[in-house]
Amino acid sequence: MKSIHKGHAVSQGIGIGRVYIYKQYIPQIEKEIIDSTLVEKEIDIYKSIRESAHIEISKIKHFLQDKNDIKSFIFDAHLEMVDDQVVIEEIHTQIREKHFSHRYAIRVIFDKYIDLLSQVDDILIKERIADLKDVRNRLLRIADGIPESNLSLLDQPSVIIAQDLYPSDTATLDRINVQAIITEVGGVTSHTAIIAKSYEIPAILGVDHILNEVKQNEWMIVDATAENIITNPDLDTIEVYKNKQKDYLFKQEIVKRYINTKPMTKDGTIIDLSLNIGSVSQEILENEQFVDGIGLFRSEFLYMENTQMPSEDFQFEVYKKILEKFKQKPVVLRTLDIGGDKVLSYLDMPKEDNPFLGNRAIRLSFTHQELFKIQLRAALRASIYGNLWLMFPMVGSIDDIYQIKEILESVKTDLIKNKIAFNKDFKFGIMIEIPSIIMVADHVAEIVDFASIGTNDLCQYLTAVDRMNPLVSKYYQSYAPSMFRIIKMAVDTFNKAGKPISVCGESGGDLIAAPVLIGLGIRKLSMNNASIPYIKRMITTHTIDEFEMIASHVITLKTEKEVIDYINSHLESEE
Repeated sequence: MKSIHKGHAVSQGIGIGRVYIYKQYIPQIEKEIIDSTLVEKEIDIYKSIRESAHIEISKIKHFLQDKNDIKSFIFDAHLEMVDDQVVIEEIHTQIREKHFSHRYAIRVIFDKYIDLLSQVDDILIKERIADLKDVRNRLLRIADGIPESNLSLLDQPSVIIAQDLYPSDTATLDRINVQAIITEVGGVTSHTAIIAKSYEIPAILGVDHILNEVKQNEWMIVDATAENIITNPDLDTIEVYKNKQKDYLFKQEIVKRYINTKPMTKDGTIIDLSLNIGSVSQEILENEQFVDGIGLFRSEFLYMENTQMPSEDFQFEVYKKILEKFKQKPVVLRTLDIGGDKVLSYLDMPKEDNPFLGNRAIRLSFTHQELFKIQLRAALRASIYGNLWLMFPMVGSIDDIYQIKEILESVKTDLIKNKIAFNKDFKFGIMIEIPSIIMVADHVAEIVDFASIGTNDLCQYLTAVDRMNPLVSKYYQSYAPSMFRIIKMAVDTFNKAGKPISVCGESGGDLIAAPVLIGLGIRKLSMNNASIPYIKRMITTHTIDEFEMIASHVITLKTEKEVIDYINSHLESEE
């Protein structure tokens, strides 16, 4: 038994099966010169080959269309390549002027374009090399009179191992018996990745020399959740992974069943569920349909992912993109939250003995006001494209709020002076993370539009525990009765004032904490995307009375263990 940790998991899951080493047709074409009298015949043969390729590709496309499979679009691109007039003319020229055979002319022209794309840095363009190779090999296979082979007929659960898989290899594969896919090349945007994710087949791509490390028909486990490949496992290991596979599939069923569900309790109370995000990827944008907005946009990741300060225009474009996608759904943009465990290589940040208690978050923005104003300008400029809620981190006093408002007013004045449009009705809010701000929550609720509780830092400051320090991790008790009591103080105050209050810390997506938070009066929770279906399931299978009963009892308990035991005994919890 051997464990291999290489490659990149592009489609999650666990696959168990026999190794099936798949080798595509690889053309062996040497330089071939023909007699000048055969030129027109060669061109006619090439035309016939193109017609045959067109028929084969169309069959695959129609096969996918009949199943309403949107991946049929991949083969539109292949048809365009076969029928591309520039390519056709170039191949004709090779045959007429250089007297190359149709086979050699096809190879020369397609290889030219493959080499050109190989030199481009853009990974999306590089991934199109597989399309060119696929079409080239199809034309040459037809020229050699070799019938088409594919992965549509397998007689046992199999793990497909290949140097690469082309779109035509994966389009018609046996979705029942293909347990997993491993290739030596390929990336997250390749067609293999796209189809593997769509078919929910575990896949790890870019595994160097895997063909040299496996044997045909030996048992293999592919754990694409941990990027782990186990060759020739023993029976006990197979049994362990069969159970892991069952657990994973069970969780996937929950996702499928509840992802589209409206988060409403059995007695009709709606709980808004939003996303915590750190970037604006296509995957995040596609999740817009399942949630009520962005509850926490961690803008600091725009700074951390760059080697220099992101410009105002760069930030504007990012904020604009997410606001446009979410339309009138709230997008809560938290301003720069740097410090503590997050640093910037290009910003002078003196070493501090207690960085979590130091010059971080809003305090750092006060220190670097030009940096702060650039972000505020970018955000306000983008506000006309959606529903912007601006939120400020680590606010510890009313004075902090006054200073933020003063800086914000100066930015607004400057935009008005320069006739730059922004939405004057954007929402102004704060993060509730420092216990001191909860003690004056009644005053805070009078001067802000909303608040969101950051339970990670609130717990850190409430329990006096550095949450990054493993030596004191046992003292970091996010389920402690004291946590829920202090949260209740903030929630009661904001609810009384009629101002929205949410939870965007880890507790918002936690199946132990979330029921208590709802019972305390929270009606907005924000979390990572993976937690959404599980929280929806929890909400829709209970009543608001149940949640309130749980919360009212939790705040009477003495220890964190008592809280966990009580909630587990009253609500079914899943990971």
